[in-house]
Amino acid sequence: MCFILFLSVKAHGQYLEIRSSKLCLRLDLTRGGAICHISKRGSERNLVNTYDEGRYIQQSYYAGKSVNRQSEGQSPTWSPWPWNPIQVGDYARNRAPILEKAKRGNTLYVKCIPMLWDMNNQYAEAIMEQWTTLRGNIIKVKNRLTCHRTDSLYGEGVEISQEIPAVYPISSLCRLYGYFGSRPFTYEKMDTTEVKEIIIGDPEHFWGRYPDVPEKWMAFTDKEGWGMGIYSPSAMGFLAGRFLPDRNGESADAATSYIAPLSNERLMKTDVMEYEYYIIIEKIDHIRKKIYRIQAKQH
Repeated sequence: MCFILFLSVKAHGQYLEIRSSKLCLRLDLTRGGAICHISKRGSERNLVNTYDEGRYIQQSYYAGKSVNRQSEGQSPTWSPWPWNPIQVGDYARNRAPILEKAKRGNTLYVKCIPMLWDMNNQYAEAIMEQWTTLRGNIIKVKNRLTCHRTDSLYGEGVEISQEIPAVYPISSLCRLYGYFGSRPFTYEKMDTTEVKEIIIGDPEHFWGRYPDVPEKWMAFTDKEGWGMGIYSPSAMGFLAGRFLPDRNGESADAATSYIAPLSNERLMKTDVMEYEYYIIIEKIDHIRKKIYRIQAKQH
């Protein structure tokens, strides 16, 4: 199979772009190199919600206790809040700067300084790196966070669920799938599951919690069963849900779907955390089959 790889600069922003025979994928170099666009080859319909800097498909981590920093510019909406470096930008739409970018074969590499989500224009004491590889309709991503914190604000040793990663498909992908049985990777029947609606101001019900997802993937599809699956081999559970679920929104709309595989970690001040995950764009049955193939190669 032949893959086409090139850099592309658009009038509305600067991107690293990679194409396969099936998909077009773009990283936004004005927003930390996060995944900002996935579409079928030959179509401009973007499956990634990019309504604000909290969306996209991006790295986001948490450490320490929640702290009230409103006197220093912290958003009242996101206060108190833990240390939370985010790849795209902060709540006030200040964006994470790129330190390095490269194309190597069919892999794109970016390195950035993340922003603290809850603060107004404050860089996190950390570096984020991302390697994104596209083959056919499978996207493989390796993420790395390198912490170099010097603060004494948040403390250490607090175990927090990490998004590995945070994924925002468009809300037109409205049906949520997963396997929740006791015999993973045996092709037992999978079903759609209840989609939880975000409840603003209630952190315990911000998104739906799915603690038992033994095949380590969930997917949002359209009503015909075509959409986006997320497989994160180190996941210990998932968050998922929809915001403004009565709307079938597209990339720029406030309505969104959301999936986040989770891993419980105690991020210390100088820790390095890395993980891999996969995005598959396909009909739901084929998404699952390709995840099975990936899983088999890892064992």
